[in-house]
Amino acid sequence: MAKFEIEKSKDEWRKELDSEAFGVLREHGTEPPGTSPLDKTYDPGTYVCAGCGTPLFSSDHKFDSGSGWPSFYQPIGEAAVETSTDFKLLYPRTEVHCAKCGGHMGHVFKDGPQPTGQRFCINGVALKFKPK
Repeated sequence: MAKFEIEKSKDEWRKELDSEAFGVLREHGTEPPGTSPLDKTYDPGTYVCAGCGTPLFSSDHKFDSGSGWPSFYQPIGEAAVETSTDFKLLYPRTEVHCAKCGGHMGHVFKDGPQPTGQRFCINGVALKFKPK
């Protein structure tokens, strides 16, 4: 199990997060597509981890993937997120999580736009938007 700068018990996280955010961030859930208002938010600003407030994505890197989840072609910086392989489906996927608290954000796929060709498909309840 990886160690993160912010470590809390499930009970501590449960007290700090609403049930949807807890289910995604701490139990690796997925919000229903199209339910997050952040999917269609394109104002200038920064998307931070809903668990710990760490800046993860910039509106400069956001695009409409048509997937129903907020999508970005890169994180705000190389150290902002970490990835691991998950095998919850029949095939392996690359899971994205906050590098500071380990919160599950979503997954990254290789079908995004240039310049990276990546699509960070992120659960809106795992993020909070901070306008510029």
